[in-house]
Amino acid sequence: MSQSMPMTPGSYQRLQEELRNLIRVERPKAVLDIAEARSHGDLSENAEYDAAKERQGMIEGRIQDLNDRIARAQVINPADICSEKVVFGATVTLIDVDTDKEVTYQIVGEDEADIKSGKISVSSPVGKALIGHRLEDEVRVKVPSGLKVYEITNIRYE
Repeated sequence: MSQSMPMTPGSYQRLQEELRNLIRVERPKAVLDIAEARSHGDLSENAEYDAAKERQGMIEGRIQDLNDRIARAQVINPADICSEKVVFGATVTLIDVDTDKEVTYQIVGEDEADIKSGKISVSSPVGKALIGHRLEDEVRVKVPSGLKVYEITNIRYE
């Protein structure tokens, strides 16, 4: 996968912090746990050793994954964007045309998406549908429950 991954500065920082913690804290701890388990004798029947080796493997896998994500990161600061259209990083207020219910979403990278905090992925159905639209546009989104129609009432970059 060599495709760049758009993300906000906050998400990029969290990935770097997690990587730093894995390398500086978790990896050395896993090595010590393996050494401790190894000192208990026969490795063929040593559940502690097996668990420590498995944990080390998971840590190394996560380190590789984080290194890949950081290398492919395209950090975009929404505060630096000045656009009349909806693009990555936009915070968009919508009104559901059928129910008059108002919702606000920020369009973020896949790793940052959290619907409970109003963050949707740029690759989600709603995120894809909003990209490129302007204030007061009606946007039709095909969702599992059918077709939703939203009107864009506000676009901001913060």
